[in-house]
Amino acid sequence: MHVIVVGGGISGLTAAHRLLAAGLRVTLLESDRRLGGKLRTGQVAGLQVDLGAESLLARRPEAIDLAKAVGLGDALRPPVVTTAAIWTRDALRPMPSGHVMGVPDSAAALAGVLSDSGLARIARDAELPPLRVPEDIGIGRLVADRMGTEVVDRLVDPLLGGVYAGDAYRISLRAAVPRLYEAVRRHDSLLAAVRSLRAETSPAVANSPVFTGIEGGVGTLAAAVAEDVAGRGAVLETGVAVTGLRRTARGWAAALDDGRSLVADGVLLAVPAPAAARLLAAEAPAAAGELAAVEYASMALVTLAFRRAELARLPRGSGFLVPAVDGRTIKAATFSSGKWDWVAAADPGLFVLRVSVGRFGEEAALEWDDADLVRVALDDLGQAVGLRATPVDRVVTRWRQGLPQYTVGHDSRITRVRGYLAQLPGLGLCGAAYDGVGVPACIAGAERAAAALLRTLPAGPRGEAGE
Repeated sequence: MHVIVVGGGISGLTAAHRLLAAGLRVTLLESDRRLGGKLRTGQVAGLQVDLGAESLLARRPEAIDLAKAVGLGDALRPPVVTTAAIWTRDALRPMPSGHVMGVPDSAAALAGVLSDSGLARIARDAELPPLRVPEDIGIGRLVADRMGTEVVDRLVDPLLGGVYAGDAYRISLRAAVPRLYEAVRRHDSLLAAVRSLRAETSPAVANSPVFTGIEGGVGTLAAAVAEDVAGRGAVLETGVAVTGLRRTARGWAAALDDGRSLVADGVLLAVPAPAAARLLAAEAPAAAGELAAVEYASMALVTLAFRRAELARLPRGSGFLVPAVDGRTIKAATFSSGKWDWVAAADPGLFVLRVSVGRFGEEAALEWDDADLVRVALDDLGQAVGLRATPVDRVVTRWRQGLPQYTVGHDSRITRVRGYLAQLPGLGLCGAAYDGVGVPACIAGAERAAAALLRTLPAGPRGEAGE
């Protein structure tokens, strides 16, 4: 059996990996000239660093298992430091503990970050009428109603912004933090719901690193999976776009922008929602309409290398988040040479850090040229940590329409999409827009989509590549 995988990010590569393991023939098509999607490494001052995702959620097994399967098990590295900060009200403040995605289990958990009135508002949650959560609600809306807007603006929003570059008031509780969604439906107060989740976490898990990295960068995971699937016979084509899909008597035909048509028994779309919508418009118009409504945020990463000897003492820790309410341009900073031992060891005389810019609906800064983005990043870093040094090198990476927004109703939308596609055997869908934006979530979604596709493939004639 032959399957075409459209999209060469980590989702598409994982799907190819799973389909090959089942004994299928795989052709993977990627419109970009490189594979890996949001997993990308590059050079700054001669050092290899991540220019996209730079860590993996360690408390989920999928990414770690895949890394081990493609020979990167010995390269997995926990961060050297795990403490982070919040830059708010003109000061760096320690990242609070005792919360779930910024939603606290007590007012004391946010002491130092919130005002006295904000802390008092949290404490009143237990005195409010019992929680009655609808089918879905914006995280920010629920937390603001129960605990006040200050906790949303100062902690929930920057934490969610680090994941989605989105607006906490629009992001779906059910889709983005499903464990908290289930907990609030079982408890009468938000405080009780968070406490129940924290009580369920074992001390061993609570004290273990939340994230892990890979020596050489998380981007090496995509390269290793690509090498693995190519070595097992997959055909990987880059710089070729699929322009249309149609059903045939033999399965599916994919029209390519170079004039070719490939025919296969199945097709798995591992592309962003807008691209999937265009490809499904003819054969699944209802699904295409739903996918076209998924919104995206754009962002930029400014990666900077400094001579370590020229830096004033930076705060110890992995970096800091920045609440949008404070009106800064940057939304987060990561001290890469402090966080990852392999970055520091590559050149002890250099210090690498990176900042992110851009939130949903606030993306004008991405149109600035590189020099202006670097200048503004340095200005914010100067105010936050007193950095005054001139970088020896810098790289600006723009991720346009890079982060899907899991807005209220997202889960229901994706359920409807999958219902429509279930009527079309041999067609599958996976990617960051559907089951979670993190690398482990993308890997898990791709593995499920590949397994589901296998169950729908016919036992009849095999599709073959055509001219």
